[in-house]
Amino acid sequence: MTGSLATFIAEHAPVLEAAGIDQAKAEIELILCHLLKVGRLELVLHGTEQLDDHVLGQFNDILKKRATRYPLQYILGECWFYGRKFAVTPAVMVPTPETELLCDAAIGYARTKGYKQIRVLDLGVGSGVVAVTTALELSQIGIEPSVIALDISEDAMAVAQSNADRLGASKWIAFRPSDHFSAVTGEERFDLILSNPPYIAERDYHGLPPEVLADPKIALTSGVEGLDAIREIVSEAPHYLADGGKIMFEIGHDQSEKVMHLTVEDPRFESVTILKDLADIDRVVILSCRSRE
Repeated sequence: MTGSLATFIAEHAPVLEAAGIDQAKAEIELILCHLLKVGRLELVLHGTEQLDDHVLGQFNDILKKRATRYPLQYILGECWFYGRKFAVTPAVMVPTPETELLCDAAIGYARTKGYKQIRVLDLGVGSGVVAVTTALELSQIGIEPSVIALDISEDAMAVAQSNADRLGASKWIAFRPSDHFSAVTGEERFDLILSNPPYIAERDYHGLPPEVLADPKIALTSGVEGLDAIREIVSEAPHYLADGGKIMFEIGHDQSEKVMHLTVEDPRFESVTILKDLADIDRVVILSCRSRE
């Protein structure tokens, strides 16, 4: 095929734009990079030279499916998170950029605290992005991580294990099937307890975009207010936290005040910090507990 990449994108982007997809041009680039197994720079320089009939057929099939608003990540079987490519399937929620803030907070805390070794608990591992990212990033700055990753879904844990194996994080992560804290013993203590829990209210579920509705519902909703899983974390996590450790979890856009209310009358909590995401929305809660001494 001849012609520029810009021309090719301009010809095909309207298919996705007509379906209500905002980042149509960027998604076409992602599809082409995936099919041609190249990075964006090589795609820009030489991509259209490689678009033979076979690749064009695959491209058109993907474009048609994406136009139904089925998530591109599921179609391609992959997504990018924290600069790494993770495998994803419909058994796991598609990771979002906001969750990178949770990883930033965990890594920054461990670095500032000066840990040489650190024990981490990941509640609801999903595709493994939090557990794998945290383990790899900490190991790269000289901190030896020991991560316990929990999930109620065996299919999700299989995806996470595969990602850990492929990205070289397996030696630091132990996977356990678990509903909340059921697979953690009373003697275990962690320096970091991390979670991206389900936090969407049941009443809001059917109004979500089609792409989000394709995620497993168990990874999205949590009771009438979307707070059931968060209440469980606030109530139970302190039992498993080492002195000086932190509990960090993601919340919905309108939940910060409700989470503050859950903690304000609990004498176990020493401080509550809420981090905003790039859209200036309250996104990550950081809890500190009083020493047991």
